Amino acid sequence: MTPTTEGTEGGSAARTTADQELSQWSRRLTQALQILDLEVDQQLVARLTHESSRAVNQSAGPVSALLVGYAAGLAAQNGKTTPVQAVQSAAEIALQLCEHGADGGPDSKGWSSTAQ
Repeated sequence: MTPTTEGTEGGSAARTTADQELSQWSRRLTQALQILDLEVDQQLVARLTHESSRAVNQSAGPVSALLVGYAAGLAAQNGKTTPVQAVQSAAEIALQLCEHGADGGPDSKGWSSTAQ
């Protein structure tokens, strides 16, 4: 992926190129994985990985994205919600947890209100 160069004249063009590459990659990967009914919300995933990495450590970003995707897949498979709604719901829970870092947060009070 092309790195962005904020603060320079080429920053916007580089960001656009990076966004296009990411969109193309997402389409190719969802097709290869036969996930035909999901439009990837790249901004939400980027926010999730950024906030998780900031709240815990660098490895938390990809792990959080995987777990959110898994939880969303289970919820959508069970017919409880659409894939897009399932991703949004799971990501919101993860982002709430990021507010407290590795310690504290809803788990200290119980998780009953966060069930998928």
